[in-house]
Amino acid sequence: MPATPAWPPRSAPRLFVSDPVSEGVPITLDAEQAHYLSRVMRVGEGDAVIVCDNMTGEWATRVTVAGKRNVMLEPVEKLRDREEVPDLWLCPALLKKDRFDLVLEKATELGVARICPVVTRRCVADKLNHDRVSRIVTEAAEQCARTALPGVEEPVKIEAFLKALPADRALFFADELGGEPAAEVFKTRGTPAAILIGPEGGFDDAEREAIRAHPRAKPITLGPRILRGETAALAAVSLWMGTMGDWQ
Repeated sequence: MPATPAWPPRSAPRLFVSDPVSEGVPITLDAEQAHYLSRVMRVGEGDAVIVCDNMTGEWATRVTVAGKRNVMLEPVEKLRDREEVPDLWLCPALLKKDRFDLVLEKATELGVARICPVVTRRCVADKLNHDRVSRIVTEAAEQCARTALPGVEEPVKIEAFLKALPADRALFFADELGGEPAAEVFKTRGTPAAILIGPEGGFDDAEREAIRAHPRAKPITLGPRILRGETAALAAVSLWMGTMGDWQ
């Protein structure tokens, strides 16, 4: 007798929805998500869709209506609770759009809890399109099977960021002019934590002095090479996740 196929199948499409999911309450998708499922993924009635709501966790649902602009889902089974997210903030200076898009996408995949963009004197941008940001982090979370979305803050100037940093949060400052080896420093500080990364041209002297004077800032080095802003951000997060986060 052939084995019964696993349900839901691993290949089932994944979506984040805005409202809490609960058993017995149908889910009506918005037009964009309905188009994606019906026209791109070609789902039909009875097919499985994995749904996350960023609140209760991950659910297996079954398609009950599969129109071109109207797709409805029936929650069948809760698969996982919302994941426990390591308390790490990534605080990158704004970069050129395509490079910052990469930071948003990969930081989401790597598991950060919050992304707090900062604006410095050498930044080439000072604002974000939040519809675009939301789409990037949501699609990244769907691709890597996260059940939690990172929070993304409004960009703030570096001076305001330093002033508002919570008193209980360690600040690791990736300084291209040098610091202590990052992995060693990470191990000496617990959570909560924040990693500060500079822009394409680096921090200027006054900014660097202000950061180093902050009582909770610890300058770190990410090795002998000077890294691009996006590379430094992702390298630092990866190293922190491997030593202090949920990769252990």
